[in-house]
Amino acid sequence: MHADLSRLTFHPERHYSAVVAQQGRVQLDADANEQTAIQLHRARTLAADLIGRYGGPRDAAGFRVEYVGGKHDIDTLYIHGGRYYVDGILLDADRPAPGTPVPDENAETAENAKDTATPPSYWTYWDQPDAFRDPEKPGDRLPSPAQSPFVVYLNVWERSVNAAEEPALREVALGAAMPDTAARVKVVWQVLPLSLAALAIEDADPSKEVVRAAFDKWAQRQAAATARLAARSERPDHADEDPCLVRPDARYRGPENQLYRVEVHAGGEAKDATFKWSRENGSVVFPVDALDGTWVQLASLGHDDKLDLDVGDFVEFTDTAYASRLEALPLLRVEELDLPGRRVRLSAEPGQDVGRLPHLHPFVRRWDHREGPKRRGRTAALKGGAVPVAEGEWLPLEDGVEVYFAKDGTYRTGDHWLVPARTATGSVEWPTDPARRPLLQGPAGIARHFAPLALVKGEESAVDLRLAFGPLAIGIPAADEATLAAEEQAHREELAAEGPSHGRSQTTAEAESAVEGDE
Repeated sequence: MHADLSRLTFHPERHYSAVVAQQGRVQLDADANEQTAIQLHRARTLAADLIGRYGGPRDAAGFRVEYVGGKHDIDTLYIHGGRYYVDGILLDADRPAPGTPVPDENAETAENAKDTATPPSYWTYWDQPDAFRDPEKPGDRLPSPAQSPFVVYLNVWERSVNAAEEPALREVALGAAMPDTAARVKVVWQVLPLSLAALAIEDADPSKEVVRAAFDKWAQRQAAATARLAARSERPDHADEDPCLVRPDARYRGPENQLYRVEVHAGGEAKDATFKWSRENGSVVFPVDALDGTWVQLASLGHDDKLDLDVGDFVEFTDTAYASRLEALPLLRVEELDLPGRRVRLSAEPGQDVGRLPHLHPFVRRWDHREGPKRRGRTAALKGGAVPVAEGEWLPLEDGVEVYFAKDGTYRTGDHWLVPARTATGSVEWPTDPARRPLLQGPAGIARHFAPLALVKGEESAVDLRLAFGPLAIGIPAADEATLAAEEQAHREELAAEGPSHGRSQTTAEAESAVEGDE
């Protein structure tokens, strides 16, 4: 997630069950975040073990899909409410009910309010909350089932949300000069179409079992990340220029602790892929108040000289919609600053389809790379404002931090790696083998999850591919007469087997005692 973190310490292979706070110790964000991650991992693992890869409660299963075409200007889907689980992640498709405003005293206004149409109880393909489909983009439109049936599926992942995207997260009582407090992690679900050809299904009328099996194979390929990266710290060439800043033998030469984020910008094969990096985990963001050509007016210019903008910085001008679509936008360079007006001039005007709608909360995210990386006199030109991926060689970031992309990787926009750098050790924290060689690691995220929903064959002809489960609890049946009689007979047989003395009644025992007394 893009958040101001010290580091992420949760590793499921360590099998920790809880974080235990100790008295008198400094409390760090990493400890609290690890406890959250432990609980989330256990809950989702349990749900997936009980439910399977995907499924919904039998009486409240969500994401029932209807295809609607022909009668409308553009084809759409109806996505009905309920709950569904994908790899143990809970998804809620219920549409929030609109609120009821206080009646207006103005009669004309009140009458107009009555005429306002109430939104339907279901979502549509075009207004689902996190997919942000655009009818003007041909690639977003639904295929025609008359030409070929297609599968409707769920794409599920998680992304961070901060106060720039959701102003309600900020506590206004702290004042505008204070930074925001905690960020949030949001479950993103998107209902999307997929052709049978993409699933390698040639039959025009496949069975449910064939579609599910082909979809599971496709999903495994999509979820697997082939890109791998390693990180290390090496003593840079300029290490002796400022010997008093850090330890003389330090390999990481930065003056402060940092959490470097290396994130794939444009995906694809290595020849097409690019990356960007931030020393603050990509958490330096600025809400946008207005856009006028290449001039962007910001809500603030940062809280200090570490978290502000400078001429030469590369920024990502984006909004909630593009953050959810995971599409690479050109990174723009800051060319000029107007500090009194809280404005910055960018190297180019942002695209017409991004950052123009206030309800999508446009914002600017700062990245810290520059032209380069430079090594042995070589300079790699930026591509779209991002750094081209070069596999099989160490690429310097800054202050001795270097990264290495393994060969033959496939890169996906949004995938990222985190590299903590510490002044106390003068190095970065990265797993190594016994010979202290850095180990190649897959991305720390984004984890993608998929589930099939329906096979659309035509109008009002959607084959449901969802799975459902019933409740585990059942009622306790009342004991009938036959059961009670069987239990009584078993009890008598047990007493008889214990011998005559155990089977005598109290009256018989008293009589025998009296006879013995007379004698």
